[in-house]
Amino acid sequence: MNSKFRSEVVIVHRQLAPYRVRLFEALRTLLRADDINLRLIHGVPTAADVTRYHDGRLDWAERLPTRYLLGGRVCWQPFGALTRNADLVIVTQENWLLYNLWALTLGRPRRIAFWGHGANLQADNPDGWGARFKRALVCRVDWWFAYTQLSVDIVCREGFPRDRVTNLENAIDTRELAAQCGALTSADLEAARLRLGLQGARVGLYLGSLYEEKRIPLLLEAGARVAQRMPSFRLLVLGDGPQRHLVEQAAQSRPWLRYVGLQVGRDKAIALRLAEVMLNPGLVGLGILDAFTAGLPLVTTDCRIHSPEIAYLRSGENGLMTANSVEVFAQTVVGLLENEPERRRLGANAQSASSQYTIENMAQRFRAGIHGALQIPV
Repeated sequence: MNSKFRSEVVIVHRQLAPYRVRLFEALRTLLRADDINLRLIHGVPTAADVTRYHDGRLDWAERLPTRYLLGGRVCWQPFGALTRNADLVIVTQENWLLYNLWALTLGRPRRIAFWGHGANLQADNPDGWGARFKRALVCRVDWWFAYTQLSVDIVCREGFPRDRVTNLENAIDTRELAAQCGALTSADLEAARLRLGLQGARVGLYLGSLYEEKRIPLLLEAGARVAQRMPSFRLLVLGDGPQRHLVEQAAQSRPWLRYVGLQVGRDKAIALRLAEVMLNPGLVGLGILDAFTAGLPLVTTDCRIHSPEIAYLRSGENGLMTANSVEVFAQTVVGLLENEPERRRLGANAQSASSQYTIENMAQRFRAGIHGALQIPV
C-alpha cells in the first residue's frame, strides 16, 4: 500500500469502458480527500467489445494480463499479486471471470466486494446452472455495490445483509449531451427536419444498439400500426448492431421510417430534440438517461428482460410501461402523441429525474459504500 494513504482500495474491471472514465476520475478525487488511495486495474477488451466502443484511457490505471479462453466464453485475469496489500478489492459479478473464484476462496483479500446486477436479468432460463451459480456466490463477499434498487432487492432476497449493500444508481455522464441539446436553435432543428423529411411530423425515436434483446421486429411492427392510425407519424431510428439489416430493409418500403445509423454528439442531440417520445419495446438500460436528459417520456413493454436501470422508470410519472403486446404498445404511443398535456407532463418529470442519476451522485454513493466496507473487521 502507498504509505501516503491510510487505506488502499482496488477496483478490478475486465476492461475500461469509456463511459466509466469520468466515474473513476470523480471517485478517485473524492477518496483522496479522505486519505484513501484508489487503484484501478483493468484488462483488454475482446474483439466484440471493440466493435461497440473503443477502450477507455486513464493515465493512472494499471493494465492486467488478460486471456480469453474457450472461444471467448471465459476470461482469466490473475490480479492477486497486484491486490495483496489492498484493504478492499472490488470485482464485478460475472460468472465468466474465472479468477474471481480464486479471489473468493483460496486467494481471498482482506475484504472483497461485488459490483453488479445481482442476477442475469436477461437469462433465458432463470433456474439454469449459470443463474444458480451466480446466486450461490451472492453472499460470499463482504459488501455489495448494486447497480440500482432493483439490484439491491435481488441481492437481499438471497440473504445478503441490507446494511452492507450500496445502491449506486448507475449512471453515465450526460452533461455534454444536455449542453448540446440546450445549444440547438430553432433554425438548427428546422434544417434537420427538412433534411430528414420530418416537416409537420409527429416523431418517435428509437436510440440504441440494434440486437435481438431490443426486439427490433416488434418496434417496426408497432411503428407500422402507429403510422396506420396517425399518418403524420415518423419513426426515427438511430443506432447500429447485428440487426441493422432489418431496419435498412424496412426503410426501403415504409415511408414512415427513417434510419440514420449511429449518431453521436450534436447529431444525437438533434434527434433527441426532434422527437416527442422515445420508443423501446425491448431491453431498457442506460439509454433511459438519454431520454431523461432530453425531457422525453420513454415507452417500453413489460418484457422482463430489462437491465437494472429500468428501476428509474416510474410508469405514469416519467414514462410508460405497457403490457408485453405489440398492439397495446402501439395504442399507448398513439394515445400519448394525441394527448399533448400528458406528454408534456411525463416529459417534464423525465427531465427532472435526470438531475438524480448523475456521475457525481454515483461517485458519492460509491464513496459512502467504500467507507462502510472499510469498517468491516478483517
